[in-house]
Amino acid sequence: MPQGTLEVLLVNAKGLEDSDFLNNMDPYVVITCRTQDQKSSVASGQGSTPEWNETFMFTVSEGTSELKLKILDKDTGTQDDSVGEALITLEPVFMEGKIPPKAYNVVKDEEYKGEIWVGLTFTPLETREIDFEESYGGWKQSEESY
Repeated sequence: MPQGTLEVLLVNAKGLEDSDFLNNMDPYVVITCRTQDQKSSVASGQGSTPEWNETFMFTVSEGTSELKLKILDKDTGTQDDSVGEALITLEPVFMEGKIPPKAYNVVKDEEYKGEIWVGLTFTPLETREIDFEESYGGWKQSEESY
């Protein structure tokens, strides 16, 4: 299982279902990579087509296989509304090293709710391989002839 650093470029979202009836929603994203959570800024008043263009770094360890993006609508005075979520399988980025920004489906209650654009870069942890040279106990054959 790969170990290293995962860079997540959160670009934007399109076609999100607007959960606010009176005004534009204020979406933000909670990105979860195993036990690590990071939160984007709130795209105030951007409604169903928010743009973030933010980068997040995660440490990848044993058992990391997917990235979860949960989109929420920031509400004042009440609990934030869930817009939907996207699950990204990390196997392709572990193999390729880099996946340019592409669309992932946002789903809520098994229904399509729009798309979120994310780019991924994986940098593996360098493992040092020790080269064992054949040793002759310090004796080295001389090139000179006597």
